[in-house]
Amino acid sequence: MLGYIIRRLWQMIPTLFGVMLLVFVVFNWVGGDPSYILAGKRLSPDALAAIRAQLGLDQSLPAQFWLFVKQVAHLDFGLSWSLQQPVTRILAERIGPSLTLTGTLLVVELCAALPIAVLVAYYRAKLIDRVVTIVCTVAMSVSSLVYIIVGQYVLAYQADWFPVQGWYDDSLLHSWLVFVPLPLILGLAVSLAPDVRFYRSFVVEELQQDYVRTARAKGLSERVVLFKHVLRNALIPVVTTVASSLPFLVLGSMLLERFFGIPGMGNELLAAVDKSDFPIIKAITITIAVATMVFNLLADVLYKWIDPRVELK
Repeated sequence: MLGYIIRRLWQMIPTLFGVMLLVFVVFNWVGGDPSYILAGKRLSPDALAAIRAQLGLDQSLPAQFWLFVKQVAHLDFGLSWSLQQPVTRILAERIGPSLTLTGTLLVVELCAALPIAVLVAYYRAKLIDRVVTIVCTVAMSVSSLVYIIVGQYVLAYQADWFPVQGWYDDSLLHSWLVFVPLPLILGLAVSLAPDVRFYRSFVVEELQQDYVRTARAKGLSERVVLFKHVLRNALIPVVTTVASSLPFLVLGSMLLERFFGIPGMGNELLAAVDKSDFPIIKAITITIAVATMVFNLLADVLYKWIDPRVELK
């Protein structure tokens, strides 16, 4: 186990280098020249030259990439080109709202989707299974924008149950109690249906395995078979799904943050793309890449814990 973890950690280094190279090439190829955006109406050659020198864009591409590598190594991405503030401080202020929203959404979604999936799989091919399948299919066919717009209009504007937009920067708890419930409800409306169908398919597939028939032949009750044997094996793909979602907790939900005015990482990333703010873009991208590799490694370790038969090579 320890040798496998060490090998995986070493493999992260070339992977991270490839991500940095890809981000740098894509930004310099299609990102345009941010000096034109930052200069505004002052498009004189002297103003553009001064801005390019300040941003380091007057250096050669290899020199700019080497500076990028050193910034990642020191976890210091410099100043935001548009805000002229340290990138690390900006992201530290934005990550709290994103984790408050998406972390709550992930936990509630998992706690709701998995029991429903197990329930309908237990009563598969019966009325409750068919009703839930139809409801999930209808829910999945509706665009997430419809949920957000209709939810804001009905629940916030007409019923006045929730605020339409807003956030308290100085109190995450207050924001969680006041501003998170509505985007949480709408986020669940969007994501719950596909997750229920996804998890149900894993449970049903496990129920058709040979070891299930053997357990039933030994006289074990259906509940013991389901919760003691089937559910444990079905947790492996669930762990895979959750682990692939964890890195994006850092990024947040761009759509929900934009519509509800939540000052999170997703909203900040959209603003950075609009302004070609490369330091913020690369900092968020590298953070997501590292989080993805770390959580994938964590998922592999959890596989071994859930099912000792899994071999890590």
